[in-house]
Amino acid sequence: MKKIRIGIISPSEIAFRRFLPALKSAEGFEYIGVATAKKEEYSGATSEILDRHRKKALPFMENYGGKIFDGYEKMILSPEIDAVYLPLPPALHFKWAEKALLNNKHVLVEKPSTTCLNDTQKLILLAKEKKLALHEDYMFVFHNQLEAINDIIKSGELGQVRLYRITFGFPRRAAEDFRYNKTLGGGALLDAGGYTMKYASKLLGKSGRLVAATANYLPKFDVDIFGSATMVNNEGITAQLAFGMDNDYKCDLEVWCSKGTLTSSRVLTAPAGFVPTCTIKKNQDYQTRNLPSDDAFLKSIQHFERCIKNETVRIENYEEIEHQENLVEQFRELSKKSLNFQTKICINS
Repeated sequence: MKKIRIGIISPSEIAFRRFLPALKSAEGFEYIGVATAKKEEYSGATSEILDRHRKKALPFMENYGGKIFDGYEKMILSPEIDAVYLPLPPALHFKWAEKALLNNKHVLVEKPSTTCLNDTQKLILLAKEKKLALHEDYMFVFHNQLEAINDIIKSGELGQVRLYRITFGFPRRAAEDFRYNKTLGGGALLDAGGYTMKYASKLLGKSGRLVAATANYLPKFDVDIFGSATMVNNEGITAQLAFGMDNDYKCDLEVWCSKGTLTSSRVLTAPAGFVPTCTIKKNQDYQTRNLPSDDAFLKSIQHFERCIKNETVRIENYEEIEHQENLVEQFRELSKKSLNFQTKICINS
């Protein structure tokens, strides 16, 4: 069977460190190459920056073969390419995903799909019209540990669920990191916050919705640096979420139940081969259990392949992407109300 020929738009760290090693095991794909930006494709780029960008592409070719395309658009227009992987900063996702879809290329885009609901809906509509796959790479949802955790919860061993708590945050990164740049689509909500809402929606089911949200800013930053939210489903089960990118590192799940509590600390970021664990607490009795290791990045790529080949899977995936962006939009609206409320309290006090 003919393999799907895929290229990478931009020689990013995640593409080299996570995507390409996983792609080697994805039998349905053939890696064609990586594209570097031309001056007109990289806002504010100097000759020095563009030269560094090209040098970053050399290890891709040295370690994984393929070619280096001189320009993002050159790759998108190439008849050698069937699909593209977009590990660009969020603000660039819509532009290049739209160009790829218009030129009949399937698109695997790093999270978030875009920076706003309207843009995501435009991409979905375009992908539907052209019968092309559009997949948002929240790879952690494919990790086997999530199913193992669900099995423990469903077994009744811990009793009835009273509360979910999901926290994801990391220490401050370098000042030039795109996460702290508003024009590149930075901010804790789009980066870390999206993970917590994605997982909460899986745990709570389709009726899960946001009922409270707060985005927090720090001096000298024009993006949100940390935040929190509450989600509830029709059964009244609550998920408390917290995230940030100037925080002590946490990547934790807590499931507090009537007879016990489950905690796990690598639910969103477990790399290939890593054996995650969970702790079961029943009053003062603690037990640590191994959870299955997995390669979530590979499984996300394989899901992308299913989206390309299966119309039903493809349509379901569109709905998943739109649901996630709806949650982000809900968060923004609720956080605005929260900010207005806090402002009124300050004025009146």
